[in-house]
Amino acid sequence: MTHDQHTVPAPGAPLVTRSPLGSAAQGEVLTGRARLSARLRHRRRLLIPLAVAVLLLQMAVAMITTAVEQTPTIDEPVYVGTAAVYLHEHSLRLNPEHPPLGKLFIAAGVAAAGPHVDRAYDGDQSRVGRRLLYESGNDPWRLMLWARLPVIALTLLFGLVVFSFGRELAGTVGGLGALALYAFSPDIVAHGSLATLDVPAAGFVLTSVWLLWRASRRPRLYLPLAGVALGAAVATKMNTLAAVPVLLLLAGLSVWHARRTAAPGARLRPLARAAVGAALVAVIAVAVVWASYLVVDPRLRWTPSSGEVPVVHGLRGLVTGLLPFPEAYRDGMRVQFGLENAHWEGFLFGRHYEGSLWYYLPAALLVKTPLGTLALWTAGTAAFLTIRHFRPVAPYLLLPTAVLLAAAMGGQRDFGVRYAIFVPMFGAVAAVGVLALRKRWVPVTAAALLAFVAVSSLRTFPFYLPYANEAFGSAARAHERLHDSNVDWGQDLGRLADRLRDRYSGQRVWLVYKGSGVPSYYGIHGSDPRSRPERKVRGLLVVSDSSVAKAEGRLARLIRSSREVDEVGHSITIFRR
Repeated sequence: MTHDQHTVPAPGAPLVTRSPLGSAAQGEVLTGRARLSARLRHRRRLLIPLAVAVLLLQMAVAMITTAVEQTPTIDEPVYVGTAAVYLHEHSLRLNPEHPPLGKLFIAAGVAAAGPHVDRAYDGDQSRVGRRLLYESGNDPWRLMLWARLPVIALTLLFGLVVFSFGRELAGTVGGLGALALYAFSPDIVAHGSLATLDVPAAGFVLTSVWLLWRASRRPRLYLPLAGVALGAAVATKMNTLAAVPVLLLLAGLSVWHARRTAAPGARLRPLARAAVGAALVAVIAVAVVWASYLVVDPRLRWTPSSGEVPVVHGLRGLVTGLLPFPEAYRDGMRVQFGLENAHWEGFLFGRHYEGSLWYYLPAALLVKTPLGTLALWTAGTAAFLTIRHFRPVAPYLLLPTAVLLAAAMGGQRDFGVRYAIFVPMFGAVAAVGVLALRKRWVPVTAAALLAFVAVSSLRTFPFYLPYANEAFGSAARAHERLHDSNVDWGQDLGRLADRLRDRYSGQRVWLVYKGSGVPSYYGIHGSDPRSRPERKVRGLLVVSDSSVAKAEGRLARLIRSSREVDEVGHSITIFRR
């Protein structure tokens, strides 16, 4: 072999070649390669934030477009009206069944809109919201957009939490995949674009869990932050209380892991530190709840009106009385328990029923979740349970989700997947587990499923609220499977006004609308057909799909004897009689 030929290294040996070039020339070649490698690394570092920005930008466009085009949903006027009362009266008198923090975020948008507020008006929470939007000289379109923007901003920030969590578990590719599932989730886009409390509460729980996971390495930094996030969740919606025991257990677990290098004989010391860590998180969370009430009213004035707060007996009453929160919070819990005891109706897969079904939420999630997401959730969850490398993080992702879902399934109000909106949030992170499956086909399959999710989500734009996956007929047939905030939450009154004006101008309208909007404000002047003899109901019969789903008696007969001619936003059906 001549000196100018390359040698072939043995298997496993480093690649070494003989070259006719001198040592100086070889040095120049190596320097050039190093520079090229540095440039590639630099470009890669730039591409990562660019990819994150693109995903969040498309999500922001989807949410803002939805917020601009939708009229107030059923709950929004209550929260917006309460936020205005917080700003102008510093009073806790409205909406005690939900703590103040989420409404304080909404209040930031209301303050930016600068609406006229009738401080002398003393109606209940529904009437206050209606008066603010429609009877005080304000523009409800503009006011609702400003009220929704803070929730949109929070939803985007929670996307960064999803990306960071996923990247820590499965690298940059895992982080981007988790963010893609989050950003293209129709349910998160739908409810993240509304001035409601579901997404903020779930997002704060996820943030607390992520910080607790990080606390296993740096507990002194991340435990207090996790306590703040947990307190923010509890100060936004009371249903997050179900996760508190689990998160305190995880706080202790994180401290235990952080101190497991202690001397073998000092077993009590790590246990004591774990208990102190959990207590620290609890104390900070309680302080955040108190702070949210004090921001509204530093004097914590709270005098419930007669009959507003029911008496709660038994274990529920005992636990409520022991909570270390302001009296307004505890009374809000009692109001929630009272609502749970009220009479409710549900609708699932064409069946109208009274009460609740324990399997309602899993079934609704099956309909409302993209098929690709369901596949990735399943594979990722299996990976976290079976692959040794992922088992330490499994309790952080799966336990809070399971406990919150079990608590929600035990509720009496089958109104929508918004009660389980934490599932797509935690599921987006859990899906990164598929990357641990050491099979050649996994990356290609995962990418194909992500693309399927993106296409499914983009196809429903801008009708995210009534989304259903392709197996259940997409958004056009969602009303045949589900109702209420899954499909029809009063969001399409403005679109209905445009449709009636463009296609049915001058025709008689009979209206059964389920929502908080005021039809006459949008130029819709319809009579209630249920108050007239059936033979006199002629013209257009316009019915919200939730009312169609639960129609009985006269309304059911009117619908059966009518011909469907149009639909609006996949949430309102127009019949002709």
